[in-house]
Amino acid sequence: MRPSYENRLLLILSLSFGFVFFDRLALSFLFPFVSNELNLTNADLGMLSSALSLTWAISGATLGAWSDKRASRKPVLIAAVIAFSVLSSLSGLVTGFLSLLLFRALMGIAEGPVLPVSQSLLADASTPARRGLNMGIVNGSAPGLLGAVIGPPVLVWLATTHGWRTAFLLSIAPGIIIALLIACYVKESRSKGRGDSINIAHDRRSLSNWAALLKNRNIALCVVIACFYLTWFVTIVSFAPTFLVQFHHFSARTMSYVMSMLGFAWVGWGFVVPAISDRIGRKPAMVIFSLIAAVCPILMIYVTDAATMAPLVLATYTGLGCFTLFMATIPAESTNPRTIATALGLIMGVGELVGGFLSPTIAGFAADHYGMPVVMWIASAGALVPALLSCFLRETAPARISAGSARQMASID
Repeated sequence: MRPSYENRLLLILSLSFGFVFFDRLALSFLFPFVSNELNLTNADLGMLSSALSLTWAISGATLGAWSDKRASRKPVLIAAVIAFSVLSSLSGLVTGFLSLLLFRALMGIAEGPVLPVSQSLLADASTPARRGLNMGIVNGSAPGLLGAVIGPPVLVWLATTHGWRTAFLLSIAPGIIIALLIACYVKESRSKGRGDSINIAHDRRSLSNWAALLKNRNIALCVVIACFYLTWFVTIVSFAPTFLVQFHHFSARTMSYVMSMLGFAWVGWGFVVPAISDRIGRKPAMVIFSLIAAVCPILMIYVTDAATMAPLVLATYTGLGCFTLFMATIPAESTNPRTIATALGLIMGVGELVGGFLSPTIAGFAADHYGMPVVMWIASAGALVPALLSCFLRETAPARISAGSARQMASID
């Protein structure tokens, strides 16, 4: 692929997945406004997050595999972007918990395939030296910038000045524009599965189903890591806005300021961690930055001043950089090019099912019974366990292994 196309694809896919998280996180930032009008509880917030994660998990795993089999990724991506934009907008028309639950669940179906399809397109178009960086920008920096830096102040301002319903209704416009960009400028990827089409370690055997994929040690470990790391991520993004308002009594604007620091950290670490892993290796990067990420939610409990909390959050919210590694880069470097979307969909799907579906509901009920700080302790554990599991990963970074050792790793798996 020409560098110009690689850069253009990187920009478009970054916008696509970035606005997935703008829409996904919108409810978390708007929940203090929504809950007042609709009389919702912390348990309701947990169930809303869980419903989206459940349908996201099922959709991501099934449609990711379907796109691999059909070699038809571009139409799936266009349809997904249009659908999640429309459904996010319709959240502004809800009249109660059940209707909001329905729209969030349907939105999860639409958003599920965006990551595995986007990353499979990007893996095919990226040069080996830029693969970790490119995937980090799409998987980490872009959703951080659009979903967690731009999202909080824009959504809170719209909700404060025009109402939370308007904030949801206006979310349709960016998605339609992005769908048009995909239709006009993205090429369909048709990997032949050659070992030299992307310089990775892959298994020569047929990996046509999930059971076969799970025989690969790195894929199996990434699935388990995803379950815990999604707990870390979903618990923080779902409950942190309400936690800061209810527990620390921050104003809505102060809360949005702190949440924006999460976003800036997401953007920065989203590409810094994968870029560092290109040099020091995927495995040590996962261990180091997961340990740092475990500290972040604990700081949010014990630091009571927003001005002090903000830079500490910025320094310790490193986990989204790790997301790129276990959810995209390591799997892409551990399996056959023809099954990348299947592998990514499996990891994301199981992770969303356990960490995204079960954890928020459990955390929400725990918060109602034991107080809001318990959700942050749950989040901390969600990053600590992956740090331990990462010690058992096999290294896949091209800079750290030779082509011969890569083939040896694949034959062992």
